[in-house]
Amino acid sequence: MNTIFNFMKKNFKILLVLVCVSVTLFAFKINSDKKAATDPEKDKLLLELLTFVIAKGHYSPAPIDDAFSKGVYKDYIQALDPSKRFFLQSDIEEFSKFETQLDDQLTNKDLSFFNLTYSRLMQRVEESKKIYKAVLSQPFNYKVDESFNTDYEKAPYAANEKELTEKWRKQIKLSTLSSLTERMRVQENKGKTGAATTKETTVPLQQGQEIKEDYLVKKDADKVADTGKIKTFEELEKETRASTLKSLDESFGFMNELNRDDWFTVYINSIMSRFDPHTNYFAPQEKERFDVDISGKLEGIGARLQKKNDFTEITELISGGPAWRGKQLEAGDLVMKVAQGNAEPVDVVGMRLDDVVKKIKGPKGTEVRLTVKKVDGTVKNISIIRDIVEIEETYAKSSLVEKNGLKYGVIYLPKFYIDFENKEGRDAGKDIALEVERLKKENVSGIILDVRDDGGGSLSTVVDIAGLFIEQGPIVQIRSSNQKKEVLYDRDKKIEWDGPLVIMVNSFSASASEILAAAIQDYKRGIIIGSKQTYGKGTVQNVIDLNQFVRNSAVGDLGALKTTIQKFYRINGGSTQREGVSSDIVMPDRYAYLKMGERDVESALPWDKIDAAPYTVWDKNGGFEKAEANSKARIAQNKQLQLIEENAKWIDSRSDENTYSLNIDKFKVAQNELEEKAKKYKPISEYKNGLKFTSLPYEVEGMSKDVSLKEKRERWHESLSKDIYVEEALNVLDDLQPKSSSVKSLSKKVNKKEKLVKS
Repeated sequence: MNTIFNFMKKNFKILLVLVCVSVTLFAFKINSDKKAATDPEKDKLLLELLTFVIAKGHYSPAPIDDAFSKGVYKDYIQALDPSKRFFLQSDIEEFSKFETQLDDQLTNKDLSFFNLTYSRLMQRVEESKKIYKAVLSQPFNYKVDESFNTDYEKAPYAANEKELTEKWRKQIKLSTLSSLTERMRVQENKGKTGAATTKETTVPLQQGQEIKEDYLVKKDADKVADTGKIKTFEELEKETRASTLKSLDESFGFMNELNRDDWFTVYINSIMSRFDPHTNYFAPQEKERFDVDISGKLEGIGARLQKKNDFTEITELISGGPAWRGKQLEAGDLVMKVAQGNAEPVDVVGMRLDDVVKKIKGPKGTEVRLTVKKVDGTVKNISIIRDIVEIEETYAKSSLVEKNGLKYGVIYLPKFYIDFENKEGRDAGKDIALEVERLKKENVSGIILDVRDDGGGSLSTVVDIAGLFIEQGPIVQIRSSNQKKEVLYDRDKKIEWDGPLVIMVNSFSASASEILAAAIQDYKRGIIIGSKQTYGKGTVQNVIDLNQFVRNSAVGDLGALKTTIQKFYRINGGSTQREGVSSDIVMPDRYAYLKMGERDVESALPWDKIDAAPYTVWDKNGGFEKAEANSKARIAQNKQLQLIEENAKWIDSRSDENTYSLNIDKFKVAQNELEEKAKKYKPISEYKNGLKFTSLPYEVEGMSKDVSLKEKRERWHESLSKDIYVEEALNVLDDLQPKSSSVKSLSKKVNKKEKLVKS
């Protein structure tokens, strides 16, 4: 989830002074002949630096005591082995001796607990490879009457290797059983219709429940495809085991790519997250990814990569990037070698994906040469000049739709992005202003701003965006650890849009999204529609480069710390922390009853409130009460929404059902019962609202030159045409139209005449 930042210079300078006062604490002498990535002195330095910065810069640092230690211990062990498939009970008993000592180890920069758990995990992972390979080397007996419980949180650890092997056997059997029954279903359907079907399955087959172990999730290798031949049960069973073996090999291959530093980062973040859920450490490469995520751009060739066995595969070319423009590199190409300019090529087969990415990325204007194996088997050398690549999916976009003779605009904002390094670069505030201006030129009668699933971003951009819809005034209040309050204002009297406005939210709208929704709600400037409440993240984070505090460059890159430095409050004084923003119009949500918000995180900071800031309620748009009443009446009568609500309750009722029969006959019966029940909810995914969404003229022109952009927009418009929530948001905009709207009344007259003519 993205975070809100507040890079106010005065706060940063205070922290900088505090750290520089004690910078000699961190002037360790590191031997330059050691590999920094595995130097324990670097790890100790990192721990000391992080705890020091937390103590001086965190909004409300938790006391580092035995209770803190127990929380770190619990989170860390769970992060290492969430499904209890590696450690034995004897390991846990050995580890538990440290349960109340981790606070002291942190203070003393003692790495003994981490070293013990890391070496033991590596040992158990290697042992587990032998276990799953042995389990999958022979057929399963699916007639045995046995079961498996996937509630790993309550499950005990295996007492010995025999019990662990049995646990692996049942886990894998459940996975193969699901895949096998699906393959059998394909053949049965083929026998009945003569046609083949293809379906991707996941385990466990329980609607609304996420699988808790990554290796059970079926990837491309598990798509059940027809080969035109009726196969025996034995053949299908053998295929299923081979497919599962491949998935497990890939999963463990990924684990093999993780080095000691990666696991140390897991340990560090088990410590950092005890201060609050949004305080965490970024290793150098993670910091780069975070910068890309918040800015929406990077310097490189513009290609997405993934590991495929020992090879690095090109999975997608980013539209507009240098690789896309060059038209030589294609999805499916395998990267064999990488060269910088005129330098000798480096063989990257078998290299870690992160290391390959490092070699391919680079500054704008520099050359990288790739030796790739094409899909047809040929080998080709491709030269690419790196450039700035914009990730289009990051940025705001808008669409037009007509309803009752009126034209409306829908703006989707995936995150509150900003380029902190370049003031002239793109940011959400400027882009939303541009989209609003474009919609105004199309004479829209209302605007929907969709921030569903928007996890936040830059604090300054949310102030800019809220300011587009009000004359001027406070947008958000901020309080620092010293209890000093600051109010951020929109001081521009210009109103970019003064017409009907609806903000769409859901339970994953967080942080900056909540500030925007809260400000619009407090001013009564627009109507908030969506889930019962938003995520509930009411804290502000700052990202601090740790390298600036260390004088010895031999240490290497230390990464960065994202830490909570402030809390923000609505202009009415209330906090969004834990509570979120309650929608004016609540719509049923399939996941409404699942615990996924800030209030469900143990280490989340508490809710509180402060004095309100002076502000004037918007009085230029009337009819809110009537529009809300009309909407609630429609929702209450809407059969589709009633079905969604019923589905949400069913999902919740099944959340504690974790036991699955491993007997094929009983498994089939249980799955058939589930599928019969699930058929009732199939109309949810098949719904169409009958509305047609189109791109704005400037984008239509761009799509004529960019096939990729055209496909992306068509997919978005198709999803909008199936979205009942957008449909109701448009109904609300319709209700908010001025009574004197001649266009609307004319439209109704025309529609009435057409009906008379038809009848």
